[in-house]
Amino acid sequence: MPLGVFAILKVAEGRNLEFEQLATQLATKAIKNESKCNFYQFNKSREDGQTYIAMEQYVDQHAFDAHGKTDYFRSLSKAMGACMTAPPKIEFFDSI
Repeated sequence: MPLGVFAILKVAEGRNLEFEQLATQLATKAIKNESKCNFYQFNKSREDGQTYIAMEQYVDQHAFDAHGKTDYFRSLSKAMGACMTAPPKIEFFDSI
């Protein structure tokens, strides 16, 4: 069953450009290297310029778990975390 992942990310003032560059690298690598990742997209809030949402979908839980073990996820997510004011709020959804 496909797994949807939504992560709300709060970015520190002045770190938007750095965060966006890292996020773009992560999404591009996931789509290019993970055949079981259906989509991976970051979006910026129109109401609060420091709030972003990552929308991801994987063919199953195993594909999501594999994504978290990639070297690029580990390094880029660590760098992205340095741009954030708090840990991401992550919610998981089952496709219907």
